[in-house]
Amino acid sequence: MEKKPFITKEQAQQMMEKYPTPFHIYDEKGIRENARKLKQAFAWNKGFKEYFAVKATPNPSILKILKEEGCGTDCSSYAELLMSEKCGFQHPNIMFSSNDTPESEFQYAKELGAIINLDDITHIDALEKACGIPETICCRFNPGGKFSISTTIMDNPGDAKYGMTREQIKEAFLRLKQLGAKEFGIHSFLASNTVSNEYYPTLAKILFRLAVELKEETGVHIGFINLSGGVGVPYTPDKEPNDILVIGEGVHKAFDEILVPAGMGDVKIFTELGRFMLAPYGHLVTKAIHEKHIYKEYIGVDACAVNLMRPAMYGAYHHITVLGKEQEPCDHTYDVTGSLCENNDKFAIDRPLPKIEMGDILVIHDTGAHGFAMGYNYNGKLKSAELLLREDGSVVEIRRAETVDDYFATLDGYWNVID
Repeated sequence: MEKKPFITKEQAQQMMEKYPTPFHIYDEKGIRENARKLKQAFAWNKGFKEYFAVKATPNPSILKILKEEGCGTDCSSYAELLMSEKCGFQHPNIMFSSNDTPESEFQYAKELGAIINLDDITHIDALEKACGIPETICCRFNPGGKFSISTTIMDNPGDAKYGMTREQIKEAFLRLKQLGAKEFGIHSFLASNTVSNEYYPTLAKILFRLAVELKEETGVHIGFINLSGGVGVPYTPDKEPNDILVIGEGVHKAFDEILVPAGMGDVKIFTELGRFMLAPYGHLVTKAIHEKHIYKEYIGVDACAVNLMRPAMYGAYHHITVLGKEQEPCDHTYDVTGSLCENNDKFAIDRPLPKIEMGDILVIHDTGAHGFAMGYNYNGKLKSAELLLREDGSVVEIRRAETVDDYFATLDGYWNVID
């Protein structure tokens, strides 16, 4: 699959007259079209709701677009809950999925009417102590072992810190029922960034069977099943993207085979996608500012791992396009590097690219999720601006770049002592 930027060199140059590189930019048209396609894929389920994983792209302008498309939010912290509230999300359109949760965050989530998703059986006591047990509650399931599709191992839930065992989730439902809960949900996340139309249907079968068993064993009313995230995007150009319509129909088939015969045809299906919803619709735009010729050929850019941590942290591949040179042969091999004092601060290693001149504009693809969000301030580097390419072709700044004053803002008292 060819990866094409959603901006041209001319557009980037116009943006750079006002917003210096590096910056993240998001494609409103692509985001909306994708959200509508997801909704179409699960239209067979009357209660379907996408709870966008705020952690992927925590920006109010993005959340408001998704709200207009009928999505809710999935939050994991106080700040994400607050952002959701400020953007107008209300009960029951907020899900709170956290772990090792402070009491104050349970309290705030309950005040907002968020659906609380308990990660561990011990959190029942913590929640009861903090604010009492709500009538609607969800529990996170971890089946342990390895998770496979056909003969391919996709991930290792047994090593993950999240969720309850089969025995624990049964005990949790019984205890929560005794404490006043009336509607129950099941949640699980078994694999990350799967590029397979089989992941959701396979997970759905596991959770649907579990739901039938838990209903029989505990007598609770299971109102919803949250398939969580895990549906990924093809970061490399050699892979085909997931077909969400095929995925939705696969879940539909499992629903009809397992839940409907058990008298559970009213169960709502939830998702909490982040990467699938946003990653392809974000670019990190950066400029070549240095070249180095030693044992390898290096191109230094004005972005660094502060702007996109995934390549440094995971060795993750992100495709790179040199704007204006899309048709030129990739006959040069470069490491594309940032300026951090870390040797892993590289956006690409031994990457075939067209010959790069100083001042060339590079687009780093698929940064719309877990891109800006994972930024940090190592080496005193400042976070970039975030821009939005509107459907009408205009560009607006939806988060300004950090300044040195922002970086030093929490040290004001110390400066007074030093002076």
